[in-house]
Parts: sequence; structure tokens; C-alpha cells
Amino acid sequence: MLKVNVNKTGKREHHLWMKRDSAGSGQKALNLVRIVSRLPNENEAVYEALDKWTAWEIEFPLIAAAKSLEILRKRNQWLRIIQVTKWMLSKGQGLTMGKYDTSLLAFDMDGRLDDVEAMWDTILQTHTRSVSKRLFSRMISLYDHHQMPNNIIEVFADMEELGVKPDDDTVKRIARAFGNLGEAEKQNQVLRKYERKWKYLHFNGERVRTRTTPRWDG
Repeated sequence: MLKVNVNKTGKREHHLWMKRDSAGSGQKALNLVRIVSRLPNENEAVYEALDKWTAWEIEFPLIAAAKSLEILRKRNQWLRIIQVTKWMLSKGQGLTMGKYDTSLLAFDMDGRLDDVEAMWDTILQTHTRSVSKRLFSRMISLYDHHQMPNNIIEVFADMEELGVKPDDDTVKRIARAFGNLGEAEKQNQVLRKYERKWKYLHFNGERVRTRTTPRWDG
């Protein structure tokens, strides 16, 4: 039997691909949150502080910035999320689908529908066929929150064109929007096409499939 000697490097081994997300990014993110949380609400003051935060960085601290947005989201600091994301865009740092989702939520919670529309237009124009189901769901949820059924139908039309299948909650919102517009037939068509026929329940430790109760005629 051939024996192969393997040199084990143990702790001396360096994983260069982990370097970008160093342990310091979490502390850097907390530092950013502390900085912006103490500032007045003026954009100029926030942007100036953010510029100083990155002044000595060789590369833009994207991971730390992303972590700071998550911290701000958990703290419901919607205005700060808006300011940080706008600053990132001004620096040419494009947002991921997850960060777009956080930004849209922040605009919604801060009552900035104009900014929602502007960002959504940018997303559609920039990403076109790579827009995630999550973002479509966010927009429909947002418009449902503000009781804007026509806007829900417009977003749904984009989903259909791009072949994005809505999740269960989004189907309910779309159907409700058609119902509110007095278009019962289209409401039923949406439910026939997208409503799940089966659901799974856990009973006595087992996963059981049961038929959902139809909410449409025919």
C-alpha cells in the first residue's frame, strides 16, 4: 500500500480569499453606526462624516458598509439607511439586491414614495431581467401598504413579462388589488394560475400534504 506523506500546515495556513471579510469589518460597521447615530439629520453633516470614515481606506469598505446597513435596519433607523445608501451610490458603489430591498423598505417606512419610484425605475433599467423575486415582492407589499392597487398591477405586469412567479403572500396582494379595482375575473385568473393547490402541515411529527381551500369559482 502506497503511503503518501502530507504536510499539515495547521494554523500557519493562510486563506487569502477570506481577507476581504476580516474580523475588523464588524467593528468598523459598529463604528459607522455610532458616528451617524450621533449626527443631526442634515445630509451634508452625514455625508461629510462618511467621507472621513473612508478617508484612509485603500479600497471602499463595502462589507463593513453592508453590515452597518443591517444594524441600522434592526434598529429601525430608516433615515440613516437612506443617507448611507445614497452616499454609497454617490461613490459609485452599486447596491446588491438585498441592499436595494433594505433601501426600499427604508423609503417606505420614511414615507418617501417619490424616492421609491426613482429607485425602482433605476433597478428596472439597470438590472432588467435579473431583478429578484424578493424585490418584486417588496414593491407589491409597499404599494399594498399604501393602498395603491394600480401600481401593484403594474409591478405584476413586469413580473409576468419577466417570468417571475410570485410567492403566496404576493399572490394574495395581487388578487386583492384586482378585486379592489372591480376586476373579479382577473382576480380569479391570478388565483387559478398562481395559488398553491397544496400546503404542508406538521402533524404528530410528520409532514402531511393537504389541499388548500379554493377561493375562486370554477
